[in-house]
Amino acid sequence: MGTTFNLIFYTTSQEHATFAANLAIKRIKELNGIFSDYQKDSEISKLSLNGTQRTPVSDDLWYLLKLSKKISRQSNGAFDISIGPLTKLWRRAIRQQQFPDSAKISEAKNLVNYRWIKLYPSKQQVKLKKRGMKLDFGAIAKGYAIDQAYEVLIEQGISRALVDGGGDLYVGDAPPEPTNWDIKDHQGKPLLIKDQTGVASSGDSYQNLEWNGTRYSHIIDPHSGVGIQNSNVITVIASKATIADVLSSTLSVLGEKRRNKLLRKYQAEILK
Repeated sequence: MGTTFNLIFYTTSQEHATFAANLAIKRIKELNGIFSDYQKDSEISKLSLNGTQRTPVSDDLWYLLKLSKKISRQSNGAFDISIGPLTKLWRRAIRQQQFPDSAKISEAKNLVNYRWIKLYPSKQQVKLKKRGMKLDFGAIAKGYAIDQAYEVLIEQGISRALVDGGGDLYVGDAPPEPTNWDIKDHQGKPLLIKDQTGVASSGDSYQNLEWNGTRYSHIIDPHSGVGIQNSNVITVIASKATIADVLSSTLSVLGEKRRNKLLRKYQAEILK
């Protein structure tokens, strides 16, 4: 998923630790094979290629499709997994440090609309209503992988665990001593986070385009088709890393006035 995963946990033996870690890593790799839009043979890449026909999908993809559409409705489209054409355009722009052509932005934006992702629950099938649509789970799949890795550890009887995916976290039960995890934010400040909590941050610190005195983030507003401007890092805590992950990006697009309603829905909060 374009980042590094770390597992920190407590168990009874080195053998059990190795076994449990390998299972968790296997699960992360399995999910990468479903949700990576960099891999041509991933499930979402195949769906984007052939999705104008009704296509059966895996349980993991079905789960995130349903959740993603729900959050898209709740955020009035500030979060949209059909943003793939714009993502591709802005990745190139940031890599080349060149603002995208306005006609290409319009062309890509015309392929973005979560309402065009049609779900068929009776047969767990999906159809993309417009040819050229591309799905991008970059704002939710990493959090889901973190949660799933922790679930694997739980199945192995391990609850004192922390799963880190590129700085986003799920914090399980606290270690024996000290009684909480030593976690710091992006500025190095300690974070006092309770057990059983997901934490995720979004911002433009590492991926951005400086153009004519304005900094454009890799986080794209689906409505404008443009990276959000001069954004600050937002850190969200929620009951799951999946929710923290998707909300941190979505709230960056929404702006301060429209955030509180969505935070209340998921009993989440922004860390100050």
